[in-house]
Amino acid sequence: MLKITAHITLQDDELQFTFVRASGPGGQNVNKVATAAQLRFDVAHSPGLPDDVRQRLTQLAGSKMTLQGELIMKAARHRTQERNRQDALDQLKSLIIRAAIRPKKRKKTKPTYSSVQQRLASKKLHGRKKSLRRGAME
Repeated sequence: MLKITAHITLQDDELQFTFVRASGPGGQNVNKVATAAQLRFDVAHSPGLPDDVRQRLTQLAGSKMTLQGELIMKAARHRTQERNRQDALDQLKSLIIRAAIRPKKRKKTKPTYSSVQQRLASKKLHGRKKSLRRGAME
């Protein structure tokens, strides 16, 4: 079981790992051993995710999401399967934590009186400057 936050936990059977050959570090071993971890997580059908988190996660994941609602994370930074597996889990965890944060609602505000006056004064100054140029051109 993977604990993400106090309210979000994922069961081990929801996560599917496959290991593929990786480019990058590994020396001569890189052509023989499948060390890159590919993590598949079915976001659309996961019982551990609340609906609002699922929706934000789908938006945050972007191109890592498939049309069927699966999230695919690939980790190939390290030379061993175990470290890449842990790296993929960490990536998934951080993405879900980001999705769990509710965005703050924007409060409408009015510009202050002084900022409006300052803007109008600068517009008048700019207009005056242009009108002086007009007289010099003729």
